[in-house]
Amino acid sequence: MKIGIIGSGRVGYSMGKYMQDHGIRVTGFYDRHRERALDAAQFTGTDSFDRIEDLVAASDTLFLTTSDGEIANVWDCIRHLSIQGKIICHFSGSLSSDQFQGIEKTRAYGLSIHPMLAFSDKYTSYKQLQNAFFTLEGHAQALAVMEPLLQKMGNPVQRIAPEQKALYHAAAATLSNQVVALLASGYEMLEACGFDTENARRASAALVRGNVENVIVSGCVQALTGPIERGDLVTVEKHLQVIPAQGKETYMALAREQIRLAKKKNPHRDYTDMECLLADEKRRRQNNEEYGRNI
Repeated sequence: MKIGIIGSGRVGYSMGKYMQDHGIRVTGFYDRHRERALDAAQFTGTDSFDRIEDLVAASDTLFLTTSDGEIANVWDCIRHLSIQGKIICHFSGSLSSDQFQGIEKTRAYGLSIHPMLAFSDKYTSYKQLQNAFFTLEGHAQALAVMEPLLQKMGNPVQRIAPEQKALYHAAAATLSNQVVALLASGYEMLEACGFDTENARRASAALVRGNVENVIVSGCVQALTGPIERGDLVTVEKHLQVIPAQGKETYMALAREQIRLAKKKNPHRDYTDMECLLADEKRRRQNNEEYGRNI
């Protein structure tokens, strides 16, 4: 296998380095910004190409590691080249291999690959790929090559259907980006209690890590604890009184989700009063908003 990489961002650097470290040949990088391709090539011990045509000719597999909005444009650049028998992969979480319009006429094989991993740094994120779970979707010929390759490297793989890509990516964003936003909200409340930014993170580190580990080991239902799970109305009511307005809507939405989980954990416990408390608070907020609009 000879992999050519188009796009020199965090994913390109990481996948190139990861493949090279596992003895899989990477021919090199092409990027519209030549200096980026040069840096990526130097980092991975490969070559840089000034012309996309030369990279395509030197490779039997192409990784398109561009932004989602550029995938179709790159495909338009290479679809008219000699790509018969080549595997063409993009790394979008939300887009399917349908981005390669008309690929069947070229006799190449399209594939979408997505590692469930947040690439935060182009020089270090490759180290985390060893533990990454990959999803694959696309042509059977491409799947027959890439699936065993990744599995041999030690990566679990899940095939998904093209129509599932958007929902899959929404799930990944919820488990990643939205968790970051939720943590930021919690840190801000700690800072309002007198913690500085660094101490807010340090103080909650064991709590955050412990909860994530419990979910991974035991599942969400068994990992759920806290005042809502145990039906502590007094504590939840106090929370609703002191949480800043901008964070209250998030708290209430997540509280309702906690009730759903709590009912599974404690099927014989009555959560009606907790549901009424949240419903009353929601009505109060709606009435206040309506009053504000009418002033």
